[in-house]
Amino acid sequence: MELKFIDGSMIAIDTIAVENEVADNMYQRSELDYLIYNAPLEYADLILNGDPEAYLKAVTEYKPIE
Repeated sequence: MELKFIDGSMIAIDTIAVENEVADNMYQRSELDYLIYNAPLEYADLILNGDPEAYLKAVTEYKPIE
């Protein structure tokens, strides 16, 4: 993902690297993918200014089969 600021500067986010670093399961990866395609500005804000691990734990539920 690339972001271009008003002043012409750009930043690139390696979304695969982010998933590999913060997503623990397919549900969390799916949530990140959803944000990338449906809410890219919110995704960028989460990655640059937020706590993506806490966000993913709050919005996804994963219960392994016992």
